[in-house]
Amino acid sequence: MERTSFQGMNCPIALALERVGEWWSILILRDATHGITRFDGFQKSLGISPNSLARRLGTLVHAGLLERRRYSERPPRDEYVLTEAGHAFRPVLVALYAFGISHFPPEEPNVRLVDKESGTDVDPLLIDRLTGHPLDEEHATFLPGPSADDLLRAALERRNGAS
Repeated sequence: MERTSFQGMNCPIALALERVGEWWSILILRDATHGITRFDGFQKSLGISPNSLARRLGTLVHAGLLERRRYSERPPRDEYVLTEAGHAFRPVLVALYAFGISHFPPEEPNVRLVDKESGTDVDPLLIDRLTGHPLDEEHATFLPGPSADDLLRAALERRNGAS
């Protein structure tokens, strides 16, 4: 499988995308979050070829987002369950859900995100855990980190209004 490597990069977004950047992989994580754990369940949900699915499941296991667990010895069969890192991907799925519902709403959604107590649809919002502020442009910005190159530093300075 040919893919670009981001190993030398110090960008958290690039490093995360190296592990989950293929849309099939994100949909596998979505299905695992919904409770699908078996190969045939993923294949039925996604309509993906067995070879492609096996390759992507292996990649997600190798990345530490899924764990392979044997559920049958004869014939040998494994299920794929979310690891701690896989569960930590849930906010990314919620953000993608919110973006999709807001900008590309389906006529009849196949899933809704609701409050467990009231059953009403929620309107997701990313917030800072410490301040409670929304992570919008008014309250949060990106600044150059220690390994930022000159191009990134200049772009962020322009973006943030520095002279």
